Amino acid sequence: MFQEFKTFAMRGSVVDLAVGVVIGAAFTAIVNSLVKDVLTPPIGWITGGIDFSNFFLVLKGGHFATLAEAQKAGAITINYGVFLNAVFSFLIVAFLLFIVVRQINHLVDRPAPPTPAAPPEDVMLLREIRDLLKARP
Repeated sequence: MFQEFKTFAMRGSVVDLAVGVVIGAAFTAIVNSLVKDVLTPPIGWITGGIDFSNFFLVLKGGHFATLAEAQKAGAITINYGVFLNAVFSFLIVAFLLFIVVRQINHLVDRPAPPTPAAPPEDVMLLREIRDLLKARP
């Protein structure tokens, strides 16, 4: 069983996946900081300081000014503003990842397309015969 696990764990694809997960976790922290600390403040400024996280609908429990108050009182709410924040964050992260992957693809050296192999000699001879027959009157 240990040998089988060792064989499984040392496959190239498993190791590559592990490296991808670790790098992805580190990259997630960077992108989340970019969204939260760099992009969200100007968006909030442009929208006049609207805080989408306080957009909610109370189903049961009264009327509240903020989501925190409603949750503290135990009210049943639909928090569509928090959902909108998650969607905006996802769209920003997806766009940034698109830009990063696009730039990486431009930097990666792509191998030149393989040159087509010369046709075999028998095909070349048949082509010559065809051309000679076409040239006959």
